[in-house]
Amino acid sequence: MERLRLNPRAKEFVPPGKGYPRSWQSLPVHNKDLPHAPAPGSFGNFQDPLKRQSRPRKKAALQKQFGGNVRRTIYICDVDQQVTEASLADVFKDSGKIVDCRVCGDPNSAMRFAFIEFADEESVQRAIRFNGTMLGKYPVRVMPSKTAIVPVNTSFLPRTQEELERCARTVYIANIDKKVDREDVRVFFQTMCGPVTKIRLLSDYNHVSSIAFVEFASFKSARSALDCSGALLGLLPIRVTPSKAPVRDEY
Repeated sequence: MERLRLNPRAKEFVPPGKGYPRSWQSLPVHNKDLPHAPAPGSFGNFQDPLKRQSRPRKKAALQKQFGGNVRRTIYICDVDQQVTEASLADVFKDSGKIVDCRVCGDPNSAMRFAFIEFADEESVQRAIRFNGTMLGKYPVRVMPSKTAIVPVNTSFLPRTQEELERCARTVYIANIDKKVDREDVRVFFQTMCGPVTKIRLLSDYNHVSSIAFVEFASFKSARSALDCSGALLGLLPIRVTPSKAPVRDEY
């Protein structure tokens, strides 16, 4: 009598509401060919063991590198567009020694967010008491941060008074359509804002859009360029913010 061979992929062997991974669809159908098949009921929770191990290692590495910084950092949201990093730091200076302060988001947006890192963890608890404080037109929300402020590469910052002045005439543009070239960027900003002296356009395979640094001939033109945030350059709306670094390379 021929031995009955069962198909583990049959519906009656899969618990209701569960599926099985696509990688198993190409496996042989006989039980004898599946010595490492997962137990019934575990198909829907199947995970690659290599992927399952990689995440904790990556998280542990980040925790080791920035873990202490996170516990000393607060996150502030609903930051008015008129609030600068200097004025924000001035509000929280009595909470403790401030190591770094960053305001993020579109400068033309009514609501931005910020991070402040203190020298010690106790300062965070004192800073949280400012939750709900009116700052500009809106009350800010203050809470412990879940991420650390990534240190700035000081080699990109202005080194001389001349570079500091050029930095004030420079803007940073993000979310640029990759079909847009350097000349397109120049024509766009010269038409909208004024004469452009330098441009640095950067792109790579890991990002779906490009970034650029544009230096203008006058500070007034750089201020006007901030109003271009949200305008279409190619097929994407660009984001324009003041630059913290001058354009050093000649283009």
